[in-house]
Amino acid sequence: MSLENTELPDLKVKLTQFSHGYGCGCKIAPQVLDVILKGNETKTPFPGLLVGNESRDDAAVMDMGNGIGLISTTDFFMPIVDDPFHFGRIAATNAISDVYAMGGTPSMAVAILGWPIDKLAPEIAAQVVAGGRSVCEEAGIPLAGGHSIDSPEPIFGLAVSGFVDLKNLKKNNTANEGDLLFLTKPIGVGIFTTASKKELLSDVDLDTAITSMSTLNKIGAELGKLNHVHALTDVTGFGLFGHLIEMAEGSGLSAEIDMNLVPELKGIDVYLDQYCIPAITYRNWNSYGEKISEIGARALHLGCDPQTSGGLLIAVHPDAVDQVTTLLKEYDFDATICTPIGKLVAKAEKVVVVKDYDLN
Repeated sequence: MSLENTELPDLKVKLTQFSHGYGCGCKIAPQVLDVILKGNETKTPFPGLLVGNESRDDAAVMDMGNGIGLISTTDFFMPIVDDPFHFGRIAATNAISDVYAMGGTPSMAVAILGWPIDKLAPEIAAQVVAGGRSVCEEAGIPLAGGHSIDSPEPIFGLAVSGFVDLKNLKKNNTANEGDLLFLTKPIGVGIFTTASKKELLSDVDLDTAITSMSTLNKIGAELGKLNHVHALTDVTGFGLFGHLIEMAEGSGLSAEIDMNLVPELKGIDVYLDQYCIPAITYRNWNSYGEKISEIGARALHLGCDPQTSGGLLIAVHPDAVDQVTTLLKEYDFDATICTPIGKLVAKAEKVVVVKDYDLN
């Protein structure tokens, strides 16, 4: 059969134009999620279930006996970038991060794919899956199967299993008063990707954002081995402030944070000046802003910025700071990442007290 009159699929598309939400910005707002989950905590006792949905942690953990915990998680979203291969890589990195955030090591993944087959060629979906598989290979795990549906918008993600020595299990609600806080990736991804949608983002800055979002949080498995790392979580769609509130409130504490020390993507002010602010930023603020001390616009726009595949937020005893910074340097993190950004303190009127560059 001649191919001269055969219409070939257009493989060069902008994926983000096919979805109403982007990356972890697709998350349901914290206050809405509270309504959904209210009364839905596990009623039947499962003695082996060590971490369920009662603590809003990153993954579920089941005691398998012999000191081993099974970690189970799933994460998926609509395109955060236009390139299908990079979309697949980012979505996979984000899903696997939940295992690292529990101090564990991933073991296997299966894919979740929703695809508008009447709008986008299956060859493009194949590129998305290939991107996801490439990250799984970097994590040393198989992409062993999955499930796909015909959906109005493109969706991709993973369900990931992993294991952890229970003595190394890290939760998001076990911080201690006096613990210092570290963050392993700069914030501002939501601002950069919003600039991209407005066609204002430079190619260099787009590459920077993609690199950040597709870098695995492998250090989480090593942090899990440190006894004085008391709590761990990854920063995603609720923004730095939202996930810090979860850690502090869950631990019965408050947090003090210095925005001058929070790592941010280089050149972020170029896009803040052009008002490249995701709508989700204000949704986040409306969900938890009353729990935060007075702040200026810049701190709000960065602290509530929805991160996709963000860094790990670490709570560590002051005596072990040198141990943590040494480990961070071994993973080639720069000085901004190796500097504490705040600390956990006794419960106060506000859950998060911000030292703000605009107000202090």
